[in-house]
Amino acid sequence: MIRAQLLTPDPASLTTFLNTHTRTRDVLLQIAGLAEVTYHGRAASTAEVGAYLVLIKRDGSLQIHAPTGIKPMNWQPRTDELSARVEHGHCVLHASRRSPEELVRVTFLYPHLALALDLHEEASFTLSGSEKQMQDALARHPDLIEPGLTVLDRELLIDSGGIDLYARDTHGRFVVVELKRGRATQDAVSQLGRYVATVHKTGVGEVRGILAAPSITAPALKELRARGLEFREIGAWPDAPAPAVLPSLFD
Repeated sequence: MIRAQLLTPDPASLTTFLNTHTRTRDVLLQIAGLAEVTYHGRAASTAEVGAYLVLIKRDGSLQIHAPTGIKPMNWQPRTDELSARVEHGHCVLHASRRSPEELVRVTFLYPHLALALDLHEEASFTLSGSEKQMQDALARHPDLIEPGLTVLDRELLIDSGGIDLYARDTHGRFVVVELKRGRATQDAVSQLGRYVATVHKTGVGEVRGILAAPSITAPALKELRARGLEFREIGAWPDAPAPAVLPSLFD
């Protein structure tokens, strides 16, 4: 389970640890300690110096958790580059993506623990409820897919099929969202790619494609990135209606 472990690592050791494992992307990384976090992209933010838990998953996604709360205070659902270097006597992690241009910078001031864990996906996970219930819930709460997303239409029929959610992001770009209750495969990626291509041909400008599911296979994720599409992990949805209770024979 534990591939490597560092206790109170010095900046050089932590830098080597991060660069080694983010290059292979075959472990889950956890770094806990005192840090400062800055973000540059669609907005700008700085998290004051505090105790944080930094998670880097095998797919390159980044999450930064504060000591309380269930949601990360900052995250990158996908990164194009992860690198660390020593700056002014501290290990600094840079997590960047190209489209849109975003950068999360984590300065580890006093790291206490760094772990590399061997975690492999052994079983698939399927959300309870129907795909229709998933669509209804995410149409009501599109921020679960992306903050600021506005849903324009559902089950929008186009030449290549029906788009689950047709939306617009905070930059005014149209977004095609394909939903899957179980682990997304290459078929789902191909389906999303067709929908995005069809909408783009209408001349609406830049069109983004997002595949939303509880998980995705490694080949599908590779193809998704090659096509310039995006993945959003959806672990649950709010307001899921209780299953209908049918009357008994004697009611």
